[in-house]
Amino acid sequence: MTKSILLDGPSMTRAITRIAHEIIERNKGIDACILVGIKTRGAFLAKRLADRIEQIEGKPIRTGELDITLYRDDLTVKNDPPEALVQQVAISDDVAGQKIILVDDVLFTGRTVRAALDAVMDLGRPSQIQLAVLVDRGHRELPIRADYVGKNIPTSSVEKIVVNLAEVDEVDSVTIQKQGE
Repeated sequence: MTKSILLDGPSMTRAITRIAHEIIERNKGIDACILVGIKTRGAFLAKRLADRIEQIEGKPIRTGELDITLYRDDLTVKNDPPEALVQQVAISDDVAGQKIILVDDVLFTGRTVRAALDAVMDLGRPSQIQLAVLVDRGHRELPIRADYVGKNIPTSSVEKIVVNLAEVDEVDSVTIQKQGE
C-alpha cells in the first residue's frame, strides 16, 4: 500500500479558513446558521470551523453534532426491536427555519450525507441545508454535491482517502492510499 500526503496541517488550516469565509459570505453572516458536524471527524471539523468563524465574526456560531449510524441505508444488520437503538443528536437549538450547514471530512458516494439529511429533517424543517466537506473525492451514487469544499481530489476506485485529525489521530493530514500495491 503506497501513501501520498495531499494536505498537511497548515494546508488543512488554510482550507478550513477559506470555508469559514465562504460560509459567512454566502449566508451574509451567521445569525440564522447552525454548524452540524457528522460524527466522528466531521464533528471535530465543525468545531474548528466554528472557532475560525468566531475569530472572523467576533461572535460564536451555533453548533451541533449528529450520529447518522441509524439512518444509514447500507447497514447489514438491523436490530430488533428498532426502539433499542438510540440515535445520538447533540443539537440544542431548534432547526426549524434555520440554515443548517452539515460538516463532514470526505464526500464520496453521498450516502452519509443522505443519512444526515434524513436525521436533520426528523428534527424539524430548516429553511436550508448546506454541505461543507474537507475533501470531495468524487464517485457519487446519489445526486449530492458540497456547497463548500476544502480540496477536490479525484480518485480511482482502488484508492482510499484518509483524513487524520489531531483530536483523534494526533496529527493533521489527508493522505491517499493505493490499495493492492
